[in-house]
Amino acid sequence: MKTREAYRCASCGAQSPRWQGQCPSCREWNTLEAVTVARKTVGPSGAASAQDTPRLLEDLEAEDLAARTSGMESLDALLGSGLVPGAAILLGGEPGIGKSTLLLQLAGSQARLGRTAVYLSGEESLPQLKSRAERLGLLGPGLLAIATTRVEDALAVLDGPEPPELLIVDSVQTLASPLAEGIPGSVGQVRAVSGELVEKTKKTGTTLILVGHVTKDGQIAGPKLLEHMVDTVLYLEGDRKHFSRILRVLKNRFGPSDELVVFTMNERGLEVVEDPATFFLGARDPSLSGTAMALAVDGQRPFAVEVQALVSKSFLSIPRRTALGFDTNRLNLLLAVLEKRLRLNLGGYDIYAKITGGLASRDPGLDLAVVSAILSSFYDRPLPEMAVFWGEIDLNGQVRPVAAHEVRLKQAGRLGHGPVCHAAACPTLADLQRLLFGRRE
Repeated sequence: MKTREAYRCASCGAQSPRWQGQCPSCREWNTLEAVTVARKTVGPSGAASAQDTPRLLEDLEAEDLAARTSGMESLDALLGSGLVPGAAILLGGEPGIGKSTLLLQLAGSQARLGRTAVYLSGEESLPQLKSRAERLGLLGPGLLAIATTRVEDALAVLDGPEPPELLIVDSVQTLASPLAEGIPGSVGQVRAVSGELVEKTKKTGTTLILVGHVTKDGQIAGPKLLEHMVDTVLYLEGDRKHFSRILRVLKNRFGPSDELVVFTMNERGLEVVEDPATFFLGARDPSLSGTAMALAVDGQRPFAVEVQALVSKSFLSIPRRTALGFDTNRLNLLLAVLEKRLRLNLGGYDIYAKITGGLASRDPGLDLAVVSAILSSFYDRPLPEMAVFWGEIDLNGQVRPVAAHEVRLKQAGRLGHGPVCHAAACPTLADLQRLLFGRRE
């Protein structure tokens, strides 16, 4: 049998995976002693049960998985139908982006609906939680909180006579399980903690929301297995210097996986933007050169965004190329196509391009708007006032159609934009140049 080293309190007998000066149970000092214990294995063992044998799916009785409303219509639509009993949800995002605020608002909404929500925090104390909940106006019956770093305390909440309808764990990297070695946040600990919580909530019917830290690359930290264990993966993104936040679905077993919700951050927390079609557009002056309006599609929603470009004479041996809101490599590719297909000499210019409003997009349909803004700044001539652009540029200088063309066209008509520049209106970059500036060089 495999063994491992643990620490047991000489006063109360409580066991801890690591040594510390004070016993976490009885609060006595210098009572933890090193002992050797048998390593526990995660998961059931022994004889096979009836659930371990294959069964006909058509003979099984359908379970009642009627989802509970979250109290936010947009969030219900994002999740598919709401909070499914026994479902596990993973929420990731950068520090300070608003994850804890959003989940505390969700817990408060559940409490106002007469349900029990427990907010487990491994990063904040209870007075800190109360202060934030009071600032957001969420205090009331049904909203419970616990501050701990032990997974046993979370399991004890679920083992009670009346398990809560919602359990929020903020964050999974702060909890430690005696079933695994290592410090909280290590691969083994995250796997063990999440496995225990997911298994228990599926038995009790509690909806579980796990908060996950992210790496410097923006990926959810911990083992990739964590994303496979849960039913839904959400990601809250945005620029902390802007008021907008986007909640995006990366995986969803109960609904679409390409939806998003736009929020604004204010003193009362996060508020849903009901019609985000022109939210990122802001106040713009179409009489200036180097600005183009694009219809970008993210998920199923079309957004009108402004793409700005600045082409200025460079005094550096290697001109600068900077992109904000989209991939810099894509900007370099588009500039190479412009130089080759339109015979423009851009090698002596610094070129900057950005999407205004703090929105970051990977939509290939932004190519045509980026190119139009660059040409507008290069010639120092503004584009038509209500012109709108979408289309993908290939390496041959052809404008290719992009997904959701009809959705973009309908949205452009609803917003009153025109002329509309897309693959059918200007098939090549030369056609775009001739249409906008009446010239071909």
